[in-house]
Amino acid sequence: MKEKNYRSLLKSISWRLTGTLDTFIISYLVTGHVKLAISISGIEIVTKISLYYLHERIWNKVNIGKVHESVDDYQI
Repeated sequence: MKEKNYRSLLKSISWRLTGTLDTFIISYLVTGHVKLAISISGIEIVTKISLYYLHERIWNKVNIGKVHESVDDYQI
């Protein structure tokens, strides 16, 4: 089964929001400054969405671990 590009983008965004929350919390705990934590998280969300999207698209082209479904795989 092939995934559409927008699915990879949506997955990238949802995962990154989770990761950015984590980065914000860690940045705040380390620095003690909300503005600095927001700044770090803001940069991180843009770069990591882009990197994850590219990573996902490359892996979508790799056949390792993929099983192609056939008509016989479906039971009525």
